[in-house]
Amino acid sequence: MVTGAYSDVDAFPFEAELCKQFHASRTVLREAVKMLTAKGLLSARPRQGTRIEPEVRWNLLDPDVLRWLLERKFSIELLAEFAEMRLAIEPMAAELAARNATPAALEKMRHAIERMWAADRGEDDVLASDIAFHVSILHATGNRFYAELEDLINTALRFSIRLTNQTKGVALADVNAHKKVFDAIEARDPRQARAAMETIIREAIELITRARKKSKRAAALRKTG
Repeated sequence: MVTGAYSDVDAFPFEAELCKQFHASRTVLREAVKMLTAKGLLSARPRQGTRIEPEVRWNLLDPDVLRWLLERKFSIELLAEFAEMRLAIEPMAAELAARNATPAALEKMRHAIERMWAADRGEDDVLASDIAFHVSILHATGNRFYAELEDLINTALRFSIRLTNQTKGVALADVNAHKKVFDAIEARDPRQARAAMETIIREAIELITRARKKSKRAAALRKTG
């Protein structure tokens, strides 16, 4: 499925065959099938058995599915679509955080910024500190639906940040740009918070677009070469 070992045109292996292949009990295998069905990768119908679903039916909002897809075959196209989704979500999250953030939520954001400065000095993890900041804003909105996006944002940003930093030619995030978002949230300025976050994401989209064009040129050269 996600790894490409099976496709939706292939017959899904019988239960006994899979148990033997993975050295698993029928109980464990059935639980795995239930999990994959819930994620949209499989479907099980009476008298039709278990079938592999086409990729268009997979739940891309499931962090596991998104991670499996990106690990299977790194996709700039998928990251570009994710960045567009971020543009629709995170600026509004920053605006809501400026209106609703509690002192505890502000402290988490401040701590994330401090971690980013530490990463700039080589004293913390670049990816983890950057992601911690974006996730802290989701929780600071006071909106439970935004908070539920934590795992999805965490998963995709691990791939996206690596690509954008590589395209910029630096291994570090722009801490000053992130601090502008925090300063606006702390100042309770929703409009400025939204604008500052939008600037960060539009830069990411530009970098992903640049990487995508470079990848296409390299692919065209390989074909002609």
